[in-house]
Amino acid sequence: MVKKRIILMGPPGTGKGTQAKLLSDQYRIPHISTGDMFREAIAKKTELGMKAKKLMDAGEYVPDEIVMGMVKGRLQQKDCKDGFLLDGVPRTTVQVEALKDITPIDAVIELETREDVIVKRLSSRRQCKDCNAIYGMDLQPKKKGKCDKCSGALFQREDDKEETIRKRLTVYQEKTKPILNHYQKQKKLVKVDGEQPIPEILQNITFILEQKGLA
Repeated sequence: MVKKRIILMGPPGTGKGTQAKLLSDQYRIPHISTGDMFREAIAKKTELGMKAKKLMDAGEYVPDEIVMGMVKGRLQQKDCKDGFLLDGVPRTTVQVEALKDITPIDAVIELETREDVIVKRLSSRRQCKDCNAIYGMDLQPKKKGKCDKCSGALFQREDDKEETIRKRLTVYQEKTKPILNHYQKQKKLVKVDGEQPIPEILQNITFILEQKGLA
């Protein structure tokens, strides 16, 4: 089996998590989301989780050493032996260098989406307080304010409020966008229109991976 060590890049709200889940099911490789890792730590109210929550609510990045420590531990687990989908990392040049020491990367997919579309997407997003299910523009709950799965109340996360979203986008442009040049020089970076319907984005990514001999 050909290993698929893939990074999904793009600002928050481009649909990286959605595509990662679909690709994970399609290729049977784990979707590794640093955001999910931190939200789990927050739900458990660990010391790391509380520190991460404060930073995430303010639209800031969690320190590199904490992020990469978590990622390294996760990539050493057995389910990553045939590959993985990284979502939310690397975000800084320090993380790019740290990742080099952990694993090779086969492809980097950047989902491109305009800022106004991102703000609209994220500000419409709601999460269930009980089971953490996510709703938004592409998936509306059947009953307003209630989760379809468990009937829990839906709420808007602090990091999905417009002011925080715009700050997150600024941080992305300043700290993360420049690292794409690293993967561009290695001819591993491919750009995909993130404003297409979800099935079309998946189809385009699948085609790219086939062209690279990874599918």
